[in-house]
Amino acid sequence: MPLSLILADMEYLGVQVDVDRLEEMQQDLSKRLDKIEEEIYELAGQSFNINSPKQLGKILFEELELPVIKKTKTGYSTSADVLEKLQHEHEIVDKILHYRQLGKLQSTYIEGLLKVVHDDTHKIHTRFNQVLTQTGRLSSTDPNLQNIPIRLEEGRKIRQAFVPSKDDYVIMAADYSQIELRVLAHIANDEKLTSAFKEGKDIHTQTAMDVFNVKEDEVDSLMRRHAKAVNFGIVYGISDYGLSQSLGISRKEAGQFIEKYLESYPGVKQYMDDVVKQAKHDGYVETIMKRRRYLPDISSRNFNKRSFAERTAMNTPIQGSAADIIKKAMIDVMDQLNDSDVNAQLLLQVHDELIFEVAKGDIDQLNKLVKNAMEQTVELNVPLLVEADYGNTWYDAK
Repeated sequence: MPLSLILADMEYLGVQVDVDRLEEMQQDLSKRLDKIEEEIYELAGQSFNINSPKQLGKILFEELELPVIKKTKTGYSTSADVLEKLQHEHEIVDKILHYRQLGKLQSTYIEGLLKVVHDDTHKIHTRFNQVLTQTGRLSSTDPNLQNIPIRLEEGRKIRQAFVPSKDDYVIMAADYSQIELRVLAHIANDEKLTSAFKEGKDIHTQTAMDVFNVKEDEVDSLMRRHAKAVNFGIVYGISDYGLSQSLGISRKEAGQFIEKYLESYPGVKQYMDDVVKQAKHDGYVETIMKRRRYLPDISSRNFNKRSFAERTAMNTPIQGSAADIIKKAMIDVMDQLNDSDVNAQLLLQVHDELIFEVAKGDIDQLNKLVKNAMEQTVELNVPLLVEADYGNTWYDAK
């Protein structure tokens, strides 16, 4: 309930958007899409409708004779996962994937954002919902500002259009560092995981050392990337199949990774077994703030339903507790901000980060206040760590 008032203020206040910058991006993307389109036609030896799965399937599997991976009722499947498997077969595939990604940015995000700029305020007023997601995280709609794709540089650049509403202000973003893994360390009470966070070690490097059995200076970027996927995979209750897909390795290798991880962190293994057992007994799981999620399928005879419920049982206390923590942090931050003379407003919450606009003269004060409030909002067995940065746009602040 207290958070509702804060969210209402955020929705009413809105966030300033540089419409000219968005329109410029729109033109740039149109030119890029035209160029990629030409390149695709050249590689295909003819022009066709790239957005038509039927025509695209014909080009890829009949004209270029690429191996057929999946068929649908109407012909060949050209879904993203099919195309990703064909990437090494022909250079046209990368171009098509890129074309689709840029097309989605153009239509869903840039045009989508331009449509919802308010006529009077020239701002975007998203709506926050705190009772929509099953895990308890906030969601944002009309427009959804939480899913602006940041894997692609072109997607990240959309954040350049989000600017302060006053001249002598900047945007500040304060972000919880690896909150879900810290929550896991706390809930599972795993000795190794807990001490890694207490000593301020890089958790993905530490996991790579354990899983690959190497010294710190022997961990390369690929090992760290694999360890990171395992760390987050464990948080989300991933299966060997899921991990093999995301890393492009065999299911057997993925299974060995998970096994090695659970050997390295016996507390995590114990937590997973215990939480599923408890959920079967109670019919629900709880976050650290005692918010419940009921799991009617936890004892289902259907293997798929039951497995999904088991993974949900492992994952909800972690994700749900992270959601609770950031909601409580928002309340604590606003209580302190309202009692201070810092000129700043909370604009957005995106997953684990809070985004503010702040007067240039008050940057240091806000930084201190926000870090302190967010890091002290709950007491876990491991420290919560917040990283904050600022810049002239949301993009620059990250």
